[in-house]
Amino acid sequence: MREKILDWFGFGSHGHDHASHGHDHHGPHGHTHGVIDATIATTDRGIWAIKWSFVILVVTAALQIVVVVLSGSVALLADTIHNIADATTAIPLWIAFVLARRKPTKTFTYGLGRVEDLAGIVIVLIILASALVAGYEAISRLLNPQPVRFLGWLATAGIIGFLGNEAVAVFRIRVGRQINSAALIADGYHARTDGVTSLAVVAGAIGVWLGYPLADPVIGLLITVAILGIVWQSARSVLTRMLDGVEPGIIGEIHHAAEHVRGVDRVVEAKARWLGHKLHVDVTIAVSDGMLLAAANNIAASLKGEMFAHIPALAVATVRFAEAEEGDHHHAPDPFLVSGKLASGLLEIVDTPQGERMRLRLSRHAEGLRANVAIERPGGTVERLPLSPVGGDHHYLQSLVAPAEPHEFSARLLLDAGADSEDLPFAMAEPEGHHHEHAHG
Repeated sequence: MREKILDWFGFGSHGHDHASHGHDHHGPHGHTHGVIDATIATTDRGIWAIKWSFVILVVTAALQIVVVVLSGSVALLADTIHNIADATTAIPLWIAFVLARRKPTKTFTYGLGRVEDLAGIVIVLIILASALVAGYEAISRLLNPQPVRFLGWLATAGIIGFLGNEAVAVFRIRVGRQINSAALIADGYHARTDGVTSLAVVAGAIGVWLGYPLADPVIGLLITVAILGIVWQSARSVLTRMLDGVEPGIIGEIHHAAEHVRGVDRVVEAKARWLGHKLHVDVTIAVSDGMLLAAANNIAASLKGEMFAHIPALAVATVRFAEAEEGDHHHAPDPFLVSGKLASGLLEIVDTPQGERMRLRLSRHAEGLRANVAIERPGGTVERLPLSPVGGDHHYLQSLVAPAEPHEFSARLLLDAGADSEDLPFAMAEPEGHHHEHAHG
């Protein structure tokens, strides 16, 4: 029985699977009670659910208003105001979503996604206003008691509020599961909790019938406190978004995605922020120093794919590579991009545990390729550096000794494979401030 009750409110195993899982329709960002998550509006089915939820709550509130006028119950008034506030939150969200779908302009280069944050502020203000009105009426009735009439109708209105919220709950949860939207499912459980609040009106009516006239304003005050709790949670959620805050689980998912990508040494930095219901992520990763550019780009593409799989709400992902730490190649010349008929790759001077070496990293090469670097030195002398495979890997060819200082010279990369040969001229220059400053092994 306990498990069934918890599941009914969304805390059971079924509610957990759908409302809390980090790999759902919109990723691991959470939902705050009282604020409809903008991600619900990312699908036509979600928009349809918002519209019908609005209609059901409006009809429920309209029926309750009639009984409020007849009975004079402030408990029912507070519940009615709560339902009206919940219904009207769909309006600014819908307006925001329509504006957010507009294409970026020269002025708003990121689009109008931020308007959803403004909608969130409007929603919070609506809920706050409802709490203030309900609280004022409840306190006023406590100080100036008035008879509550038509107790049968009052209890019926409370039940109507419960049924209306329960209908919205079932509707949202069902559609949420159809479109795999954890946010819509969570909103369904929120509506279910509001239904229980409506049942408090019934308890107030029973209290008055038993001879406790203050039961009605006390219940109204309790509902006001519940609404203020929603205001607090909602304001915290909206302000977090406006200040570019994200749920910690998102950063955890980024690191988790990187663990699935071979070649990523570590995540140096991970940043994320919401622009409306779209998540933008900026990640800096460290990869092997000896990696070819093409291979590094493949790793970046793989990481993006993993992040989009782990965080489906992700709209934009930027992957950067960490710069070499201080002391790593800061004095080396710019590399030479090799592009010939026998090979393609990158020729550069690198630091190794044995000292500086000339290294050729190949993305393509002919069978049986041999490579030599011929450096032209002053006086007509030529410094020759044969390049041999590193650890038996023919994609990495490296000299056995360091090129002599200075690292500013004209040279040729001599390639041959069988009967074919190629002579590729290039030049290297030391960065300013590093001339003749380094000894070599």
